[in-house]
Amino acid sequence: MISTSLAQTAYAASATPVRTERGTEYAAFQTVTARLNKARRDGASMSERTAALHDNRKLWTILASDLADSDNGLPQSLRAQLFYLAEFSLLQSRKALHEADALGGLVEINTAVMRGLSGQEAAA
Repeated sequence: MISTSLAQTAYAASATPVRTERGTEYAAFQTVTARLNKARRDGASMSERTAALHDNRKLWTILASDLADSDNGLPQSLRAQLFYLAEFSLLQSRKALHEADALGGLVEINTAVMRGLSGQEAAA
C-alpha cells in the first residue's frame, strides 16, 4: 500500500508549472506590479509602499545586472533600452518614497515590460 502511494506521488502531475525564463521574469514583474498597485490605493500604509518599492528596486537591480552580463543573449540595442528603463525605475522608486503619485509611472513601465515578455504589442 505504501509503495503504491509513493509511486502515485512520484508520477503525479507536478503542482508547480515548469516556466521558461520569460515566464519566470513575467511572474516576477506581475508580483511586484501587483504590490505597487496595492500600495497606490487610498489608505495604503507607508510600510506597504516602501516594501513594494524595495521589491521593485530589487527586481530592476537584478535585471540590470543580467543586462550588463556579456553572456546576455538579447540584442545590444534592446539591452541598452532595458538598462535605461532600469535606471529610470530605480530613480523613480526613490522619488515614489516621498510622492505616492510616482508609483503610477512604475506600474506603467512594469506593465509595458510584461506586455513585451508576453509578446503583446505595445499600445499605440
